[in-house]
Amino acid sequence: MEKNPWKTTTISPIYENPWIAVEEHKVINPAGNDGIYGKVHFKNRAMAILPIDKDLNTWLIGQYRYPLDEYSWEIPMGGGPLDEDLLVSAKRELKEETGLLAGKWTEIMKIHTSNSVTDEVGYVYMAEELTQGETEFEETEVLKIAKLPFVEVLKMVMNGQITDGISVAAILKAARILNL
Repeated sequence: MEKNPWKTTTISPIYENPWIAVEEHKVINPAGNDGIYGKVHFKNRAMAILPIDKDLNTWLIGQYRYPLDEYSWEIPMGGGPLDEDLLVSAKRELKEETGLLAGKWTEIMKIHTSNSVTDEVGYVYMAEELTQGETEFEETEVLKIAKLPFVEVLKMVMNGQITDGISVAAILKAARILNL
């Protein structure tokens, strides 16, 4: 394990809301000079789920992403409280966004979403043995649901139609797992 070459001298809170906290860290950098580092602390873990049915179809969620000012197609995902079991969070997010329940769950990935400025950690599960139920959208969600062959979703990644980092990583990893 590598030793941390940074020394933190002070941490100042800058901004906070229910999802994130922004901090300014005064540091001594690896060269021994004074510096600053901005850190976005996430109050939840990113939970992403790649549902795969017996015919190798999957589900995408379409929604407008306010920070990007763009519409985005992604695998089902959301936030899971830091003190909540990962699988409990994953099951809730899949049900909320797609209505799907799964009989088989496999964790396929842990991912750091933007490790130069945030401590956010994401987890990706593959969900199989699916049954359809009712969605439970949150009040802030205006979602479109699309059921597509996994190979078509893989093409969407390769041609730039899917750009969300967790979705791209999960789809490419699943393609390897599924030998596609």
